[in-house]
Amino acid sequence: MDWLVLGSNLIHDTIVFSTALIFAALGGLYSERSGVVNIGLEGMMVIGAFTGAVCTFFMQPFFEPGSVIPAWIGFVAAIVAGAIFSLPHAVASITFKADQTVSGVALNFLAAGLSVYLTKILFHGAGQTTTLTSVFSKWHIPGLSEIPFFGHAIFEAYPTSYLAFIAVAITWFLLFKTSYGLRLRSVGEHPRAADTAGINVFRVRYNAVMISGALAAMGGATIALTTTSNFSHNTISGQGYIALAALIFGKWRPVGVMWAALFFGIGQAAKSLIQILGLAEYVPTELIYMLPYILTVIVLAGFVGRTNAPAASGKPYETGSR
Repeated sequence: MDWLVLGSNLIHDTIVFSTALIFAALGGLYSERSGVVNIGLEGMMVIGAFTGAVCTFFMQPFFEPGSVIPAWIGFVAAIVAGAIFSLPHAVASITFKADQTVSGVALNFLAAGLSVYLTKILFHGAGQTTTLTSVFSKWHIPGLSEIPFFGHAIFEAYPTSYLAFIAVAITWFLLFKTSYGLRLRSVGEHPRAADTAGINVFRVRYNAVMISGALAAMGGATIALTTTSNFSHNTISGQGYIALAALIFGKWRPVGVMWAALFFGIGQAAKSLIQILGLAEYVPTELIYMLPYILTVIVLAGFVGRTNAPAASGKPYETGSR
């Protein structure tokens, strides 16, 4: 067995599986840095996957077979849908001061039921969309993809994977090098002081929650338009909750979140590795599919007490409160 090839495949699969987690965890980062806990990442990913798959399916007849343009249209539509779907959470949490955890959980239930219901209506009672013919294919970076080991591992990836790493860099720059990032962080740490300085706390938080929904939806659309090529009730399967774990494990910092998402991505990539090594004969299939979630529980149990969330995270802001 060529261990170099095996290692290259493991890194490659880790990047593929962690892409959606990076998008969703970055979405949670914007929201929680502004002081709004977003348990609804799972639901926003579901809406992104549903919208991306459905829009791509209905746009396919207008383009040549195999064209990637419908997939990009579906991806953009998912971003818009995610931002819009995040509004009920923003209204409940920011305007009406509702419990943010309850609001996020309600959004998850709404997304799960609504997406399956609409799928059955649009596809004549089927529980999933028709398999898409227009999906993202892997980009082979000229020259770089020919490098031994690292060529396949890093430079043969879906375009959404490259977008995810670009999003990490942009998020880092926005948060720590711009006035927007300073306002966002100040609202999440000390909203009263930010309000006194003339910052509109409500506006910043609304903006952050909508960005959160857009990014989480990008994660969901990534799954539907790359690895699954369709949407069904189990397309996301708890990825939003793993993204929340990555957010906590990454200590609410963009680069930390990226590394945490890659760590959880290894858990999913290990499923295929176990099968390649022939260990599936000795390890129960159920245990193999439980691996990413087992890692999530272990990480949260071992590290959650050592991290500090933004000071105002989860605390509704009352104008004029002291």
